[in-house]
Amino acid sequence: MSRVAKKPVELPGGVEVKLSGSQVSIKGSMGNLTLDLHADIQVEQEDGTLRVKVRREEQSVIAIAGTTRALLANMIEGVTAGFERKLELRGVGYRAAIQGNMLKLTLGFSHPVNYQVPEGVTVETPSQTEVVVKGVDKQKVGQVAAEIRAYRPPEPYKGKGVRYFDERVRIKEAKKK
Repeated sequence: MSRVAKKPVELPGGVEVKLSGSQVSIKGSMGNLTLDLHADIQVEQEDGTLRVKVRREEQSVIAIAGTTRALLANMIEGVTAGFERKLELRGVGYRAAIQGNMLKLTLGFSHPVNYQVPEGVTVETPSQTEVVVKGVDKQKVGQVAAEIRAYRPPEPYKGKGVRYFDERVRIKEAKKK
């Protein structure tokens, strides 16, 4: 079996796990998440840990077992602490504002960009040039951050655009005469 799948997932206090057939439900202080399991994967709860088992010893099933274990660990982290992704707007006149469930971005286009925030994710703007995406589901938080960044990715000559907070953009040298 996969080395990742062999490692048990620790359950912290305040987290409830419900196993029902091919579905795992995890409930914590931040919210609830569910995961549909592959037909050849089995999850067992014992002594405050979750263990992932395989029903067939095939390479593809073993790989899915490792992925399932990682997804369960991320779900537990999400319902206890949550996930957060910070974005930074760089450029003259680039700014962001939140109005209700709509993120309004001014990114140098002839029109403002309106982004509808999906359910299960919250977006905050601590300043006009910062956007913070928070949520319980790691995949949703990353997807929303990637969609916001895709409106104006950082360009390599001046570095203008929307970038992740920890992202480094290599600036190219301008064309010589």
